[in-house]
Amino acid sequence: MSKQTEKIRIAALGGIGEIGKNMYVVELDEEIIVIDGGLMFPEDDMLGVDLVIPDFSFLTENKDRVKGIVLSHGHEDHIGAIPYLVKELNVPVYGTRLTLAFVKQLCKDLKGCPEPDTKEIHAESKIRVGNTPLTFFHVTHSIPGALGICIHTSQGPIVYTGDFKLDPTPVDGRETEIGKLAALGEKGVLCLMSDSMNAEKPGVSLSETKVSQRLNDAFYEAPGRMIIAAFSTNIDRIQQALDAADRTGRKVVPVGSTMKQVIDVASKEDYLTFPPDLIIDPDDAGNYADDKLVILTTGSKSEPLSALSQMAQKTHKQIKIKDSDRVIISAAPSPGNEKSISRTIDLLHRSGADVVYGKDSVHASGHGYQEELKLMLNLIKPRHFIPVHGEFRMQYAHGMLAKSCKVEQENIFLLEKGECVEFEKRQGKKSGKIPAGNVLIDGLGVGDVGNIVLRDRRLLSKDGILVVVITLNKSNECIAGPNIISRGFVYVRESEDLIKEAESLVTKTIAHCSEQRIMEWSQIKSSIRDALGKFLFDKTKRRPMVMPIIMDSK
Repeated sequence: MSKQTEKIRIAALGGIGEIGKNMYVVELDEEIIVIDGGLMFPEDDMLGVDLVIPDFSFLTENKDRVKGIVLSHGHEDHIGAIPYLVKELNVPVYGTRLTLAFVKQLCKDLKGCPEPDTKEIHAESKIRVGNTPLTFFHVTHSIPGALGICIHTSQGPIVYTGDFKLDPTPVDGRETEIGKLAALGEKGVLCLMSDSMNAEKPGVSLSETKVSQRLNDAFYEAPGRMIIAAFSTNIDRIQQALDAADRTGRKVVPVGSTMKQVIDVASKEDYLTFPPDLIIDPDDAGNYADDKLVILTTGSKSEPLSALSQMAQKTHKQIKIKDSDRVIISAAPSPGNEKSISRTIDLLHRSGADVVYGKDSVHASGHGYQEELKLMLNLIKPRHFIPVHGEFRMQYAHGMLAKSCKVEQENIFLLEKGECVEFEKRQGKKSGKIPAGNVLIDGLGVGDVGNIVLRDRRLLSKDGILVVVITLNKSNECIAGPNIISRGFVYVRESEDLIKEAESLVTKTIAHCSEQRIMEWSQIKSSIRDALGKFLFDKTKRRPMVMPIIMDSK
């Protein structure tokens, strides 16, 4: 029996209005439960940034109220921020065996991260986080050990689906537990938070069995090496590739540290099974004929095509594409990546390889399409609905599906990050905001790259930089320089007249500052920056970053 919960608030710190970075906060009176904690890979304009995680300052400010972190599955868009979170919060982390194995590995890889306090759960687990009972149900996804989460309150259950599809023939034989969902629906669900990734796609998603058949066909027909690109955490796809290789008498060569690490962790936990001699080291690949090899690759940051691009350009240190290779791209493009993927496929064709991709049914999404989402809504019969995990247009499409499944329009909440939905006496309404946003990870720096740094990087990449070096005496008279150094703006040897005019302008600006009795170097620098910026824009219609450096004559 759940304790009497007078006040409930739900908010998203990530995972809405975007792909990835899933992190949801459920406040139950004075207690907080965190659901998932993922990362996102940087967008094109986030120059030099490695990873993006949610701003969880709200949780650190309320750390005494946080009772636990509950994870739905082991993909990085749901667990990638956990090492950064456990550095700040000493609370239990709940997840299935494979999910926790990946969490421990991520924490080990992050410098200064303590070992997390992990607690293993499964689909039949019944636990309490703080004072609140939680139960779980198995869902089919592209990784084993994926769970839906049910938080039981006195106002009714809050159900979070995690990432799911309703595949009748999954690779591991474990279907989404529809019976449990129906039973929850009969009791009356306060709120459903459901995966929106494919809410715009009609029909049902492709079954993994179809992918297995197509992979097998591709293996039997291939004249030379097979090169398979997949997301490193798509355990189902890796298992299918290993099975097909074993059946056709090929050895598997994992390329890339991420792929090797995932295979190592998943096989230790018995989520990947294969004969011990099936996988060989890249250095031993030369001992086998091409038609006896399968190259299994992922890219940096789990982007499956970055390594392929290097192979096609013959810049990869281990593998170079041959015209007898068959390349299978078993991954869907992330939003915004379509152009780079198209470019990579073009490069592979130019290298003479036979490329099998999207249209050939060698990838199935791990997220349900419209008919599956509607079935979830009809089984759960939620009083309130919050579409999560997806860009706003996906949330909107999912909201329309909920309306068609008889959820009242006023009970469908399309949230922005940080917006809260409050429930009192089984009635929900939008209520205030909590701090939310992006924290950018650049190398070992966490959050030290902000909007101003990104603006400077964008400016440098667009119009370059002009460094002005001058030496002043005690009276602020110029005794050396100005010398102008250009990088990424103009080629100095071909723009000598422009540089001379700029140097002359700097000299005049310093003299003007002296006449105005401006002695502060910061003000002199600002005057040089303003004058030079205007002059250069008038002459070139470009705005390079102007960086004055003043040296003392002492």
